[in-house]
Amino acid sequence: MTATTGTKDMTAGNPARLLLAFSMPLMLGNLFQQLYTFVDALIVGQCVSANALAALGATEWLTFIMFGVISGMTQGCSIVIARFFGEKKTNWLKQAVYGGCCIAAVGAVGFTVVGQIMISPGLKLLRTPTEIFDLAQAYLRILYAGVPITFLYNIAAAILRALGNSRKPLYAMIIASLSNIIFDILLVIGLDMGIAGAALGTVLAQVLAAAYCIIVLGKIEICRLGKESRVINRSIMLEEVRMGIPMGIQNIITAAGGLVVQATVNSFGILFLTGYAAANKLYVLLETAATSYGQGILTYTAQNKGTGNSRRIRDGLIAALLIGIVTALIMSGIMVFAGEEIVGLFIKETQNGAVEMIQVGYRYLCVLALGFPLLYCLYVLRCSMQGMGDAFVPMLSSFAQVFMRIICALLLTRVIGSEGVFWGEVSAWLGADLLLVITLTKRMRIKRF
Repeated sequence: MTATTGTKDMTAGNPARLLLAFSMPLMLGNLFQQLYTFVDALIVGQCVSANALAALGATEWLTFIMFGVISGMTQGCSIVIARFFGEKKTNWLKQAVYGGCCIAAVGAVGFTVVGQIMISPGLKLLRTPTEIFDLAQAYLRILYAGVPITFLYNIAAAILRALGNSRKPLYAMIIASLSNIIFDILLVIGLDMGIAGAALGTVLAQVLAAAYCIIVLGKIEICRLGKESRVINRSIMLEEVRMGIPMGIQNIITAAGGLVVQATVNSFGILFLTGYAAANKLYVLLETAATSYGQGILTYTAQNKGTGNSRRIRDGLIAALLIGIVTALIMSGIMVFAGEEIVGLFIKETQNGAVEMIQVGYRYLCVLALGFPLLYCLYVLRCSMQGMGDAFVPMLSSFAQVFMRIICALLLTRVIGSEGVFWGEVSAWLGADLLLVITLTKRMRIKRF
């Protein structure tokens, strides 16, 4: 299979340069993706109410559990596609693309139905405060109705990344981000739709991003599926499911710990919840580089796994870890030195309890800053193992995260108060890192990649 326009072969060349060149567009794309959630919160907090902002915060883990599973399933497909791309097996690659699309179509229907059924019970399970329950439910109803669009965008972007193309997903996210801001202004402010307008704006923005990715895929020769490629290859689809389901479960497990934390946070009252929610917007924004490096090392490792070059995989992993740690330290500096001012952007100064909300958010960011290098290493280590074809150990690392989050939320908060929730995040990263480092060290020693 010869290289075609819109693809990038990562099996040759300097690993660090390849990873940076591939990750930078992903980082910008993820940044734009988080930017529109950032703007959502900013507009809702300033133009609607503190309760509306708290409602956004109360839905974060329920949103993560849905879209995290979607992301995991489509990433599983991308690993198989990337390996076939590295092996230069065009026919199998096309069948893997078709299989991924079929999996996405079935998932879209099932997840939409289950999501709508689980919204109300989920919010009750989280002990969502009565004063924001209806707001949170209205937001999730609209967001979950857009699940088919989310599946469509994620599978299209995953295919592009598997082929080494990280620029087109960036352009898709720029389109989504800018259009979401416009939709927010029109729907939330102009039409006074409140939090429902923010949700609808997000869905409409994803429609545009998905449409762009579909158009791009149609222009890439190896993604044009003829009749001979539009067949269900059971072995390929089973492999995609085998990789995707553990990655989806991994996100469910991570979210399970988050749901316990969210229930604990909700019990501390609206002021704490609002400050925590505002800080999380900055935290997620600064996490985007970590997810980008993870996606980069996943594609790099999967393509090189296809060539059987274990030394090259090891060199790429080391380069990604060094790049990640340096970036994490920069992000920690932003949280410490600018975090208080940024949290304040989400909260009206004239609002009752504004000072306390801002202080809660800033204290949370300072704790996160201490452990941010652990988070960046976690993304790199976990995704590199997934790229090697191991979805099981990364899933186990999610159990370590859940265990630490729950212990801190339920027990540490009784000892040091509400700030025990903050330390739960750092402890979760540390626990998962330890498991992954031990496993990878053993595999390097016996040269089993």
